[in-house]
Amino acid sequence: MTRQGFGIQQGKNFRLFSAGLSALFLVSGGAMLLPTPVNANQKAIAKMLMAQVPATGTVIYVNPEIGSDSDGAGTTAQAPYKTISFALSKAQSGTTVQLAPGNYSAETGEQFPLDVKSGITLRGDDSTKGQATVINGSGTYISRTFARQNITILAQNNSVISGVTVTNPASRGTAVWVESTNPTIQNSTFINSLREGVFVTGTGNPTIENNIFSGNKGNGVSIAKDAKGLVRNNLFQSTGFGLAIGGTSTPRLEGNQIVENTDGIFISNSAKPVLRKNVIQNNTRDGIVVISQGLPDLGTNGDPGENLITNNKRHDLNNATSNVIVAIGNSINNFQGSVEYVASEVDAPPGTPVAFKDVPVSHWAKNYIQALSAKGVIAGFPDGTFKPNDRVTRAQFAAIINKAFAPGAKRAAINFNDVRSNYWGYQAIRTASSGGFLSGYPNNTFKPEQQIPRVQVLVSLANGLELTAPNQNSLSFYNDASQIPNWAKDSVSAATVKQVVVNYPTVKQLKPNNQATRAEVAAFVYQAMVNAGRAEAIPSAYVVKVPGTGAAASLQD
Repeated sequence: MTRQGFGIQQGKNFRLFSAGLSALFLVSGGAMLLPTPVNANQKAIAKMLMAQVPATGTVIYVNPEIGSDSDGAGTTAQAPYKTISFALSKAQSGTTVQLAPGNYSAETGEQFPLDVKSGITLRGDDSTKGQATVINGSGTYISRTFARQNITILAQNNSVISGVTVTNPASRGTAVWVESTNPTIQNSTFINSLREGVFVTGTGNPTIENNIFSGNKGNGVSIAKDAKGLVRNNLFQSTGFGLAIGGTSTPRLEGNQIVENTDGIFISNSAKPVLRKNVIQNNTRDGIVVISQGLPDLGTNGDPGENLITNNKRHDLNNATSNVIVAIGNSINNFQGSVEYVASEVDAPPGTPVAFKDVPVSHWAKNYIQALSAKGVIAGFPDGTFKPNDRVTRAQFAAIINKAFAPGAKRAAINFNDVRSNYWGYQAIRTASSGGFLSGYPNNTFKPEQQIPRVQVLVSLANGLELTAPNQNSLSFYNDASQIPNWAKDSVSAATVKQVVVNYPTVKQLKPNNQATRAEVAAFVYQAMVNAGRAEAIPSAYVVKVPGTGAAASLQD
């Protein structure tokens, strides 16, 4: 195997620009600062917010739609402040600033950057990683180590940023800036900033975990100077560099998914990051690039790396330094440069959601698809896609049912005339049929290759889980209720009452006779698993909740 570096050609892959008082290192799709300074239901929202606030400590409520930045406001979800800026000016250490779903920007009165001071928690909705709690804006910050910067949020010592979506649309914009502090940044989404999601510098030592970084023009996370920190269980997707690590920093990267970026991780200067149990794959150039005197710890005899670094377009590990990189206990398909490599069979950790290249962060069914993928109920295709708009056959649906519910036999299995014993879905169809989920047609056929309509999916789930409703009144919720076949009305009514139905983009339009897409099946099945106690609820604006029934009734109380 070749063990040599690659030539760095000025002007082709690497360009140095003067950027105000800081220098910005652009590397064909990523960015690295050099180490030298150069209109929702308000009652429902209120109950959701109450479920998230801590049991102790002061809570300040913010809602950009109904709030008021005035004395006496902010103490309840029904009478909140209007802006985060005002709430933060009132907050003391130990305070949680609880955000209602909504858009927070200069247009709604925000003043950037938002300064989350020591001991303050800024929280939106952790369960959806802030999908509906969006902070968008930029302001000037003078960094002690990198001079003038455009940032959205400044995170101070012992602060917490959780359950929000943050975008910095400004030139060289950073969503969260961490400078010699130790905040926790968790359960959030950082998308479409014009440089990176999080920048860590000085002696910063943050915990960055369970976040999504996607579509940022420079990097997902940049770590510079003498910073440390724990970066754990995040998704880095479709950005320049997933992570850019420089200076003399020594962060620990653990359990992250780093996929479909230009390069997964870019390590420069004298940085020595520790990598354990990461999945680094399907990046369009290299999985890991190391230049200058960078020296990552990819595992030792006593502490194997257990990183899965595969299927990156050029090299999985590209060592362009004179150092020998030790990589023990990893699965790496190919590498360039001097590497002491001891292979190990490494699988993606169980429960790790798969990042599909055709299911962006903004996709309405993304959370359902990722959750079912993590549970092994559904899978994608070898090219890294999920094909969310493809139709589902009855045989494919039977296979999904079996993985989701593992049904036991409630009746004798049927030998359908058109399902031979050597057919790939033979056993899945028998199990789903005997378990009460699927039936055949009057002529004893199953039609395994027929695309399954939405109404059949809902009837199947209602029948298999024995869901019932006292009457068919819930069907009046749908604008197209007249299109529901008579034989399906009881089951569809039961599925509606039990909140199995998910309608996108129009929640009142059932489209019962349309062929179900892979995304729609994922949403229906996941909601059925929630009803059966097999999964945690995922909040979505597209779940049908009929007033006066089930959980929807409790929100109206």
